[in-house]
Amino acid sequence: MAIESHPVMEDGAPFPTLFWLTCPVLAKRASSLESVGWMAEAGDQLSASATLVERFSSAIDRYRARRDGHAVIDDRGSTPGGGPERVKCVHAHVAHELSDPPNPVGSIALAKAGWPDCRVACFETPGAR
Repeated sequence: MAIESHPVMEDGAPFPTLFWLTCPVLAKRASSLESVGWMAEAGDQLSASATLVERFSSAIDRYRARRDGHAVIDDRGSTPGGGPERVKCVHAHVAHELSDPPNPVGSIALAKAGWPDCRVACFETPGAR
């Protein structure tokens, strides 16, 4: 459902995120949350809960440590995923929650989006029967 990628591309540019959502169903559901402005709702939840901000900050610190284990990236101008006071990319937080939990924002988004039923094919390969 998610992969861990190298944080630097071959040309030296930073890759957009360490954890990448690969499940097409979850990617579409994360996009749906983003399209209705769920990031603002998540930001409101962060504003209302110091505990949630603390847990989210801890997740971001773990993310950075894991990423920096591959390659150190200076992100002083752009905190991973937008946090800890705001949510920038639902996809990244859901992928982080799936790959290296806990990420409380990813967990909340995953609960809101709903787990796909992986016992049923999410798409059909052309020509396959």
